[in-house]
Amino acid sequence: MNIYIGNLSYRASEEDLQATFGEFGEVSRATIARDSFTGRSKGFGFVEMVDEKAGQSAIEALNGTDMQGRQVLVQPAKPRLDERTNSAEARRPRTTH
Repeated sequence: MNIYIGNLSYRASEEDLQATFGEFGEVSRATIARDSFTGRSKGFGFVEMVDEKAGQSAIEALNGTDMQGRQVLVQPAKPRLDERTNSAEARRPRTTH
């Protein structure tokens, strides 16, 4: 299950997300979105949890709670839209025959 975490402290790290969400189940990946030029956090991130039930428990328990002085928004991540087709299909390279 992929989870979106918004309103993160700019001091938060991937390790912080791993530890916080790890209390609910196995975390396969934790990432924080960063500015490509400065490397500074953009204030949001994603956590992928192995078990959907554990992910749902984490969402219910952590949404709206204080994390490093900020009230975080925790919700299921929405699929990225493919700009070319404006659909939520998985992004895949175009093939020509």
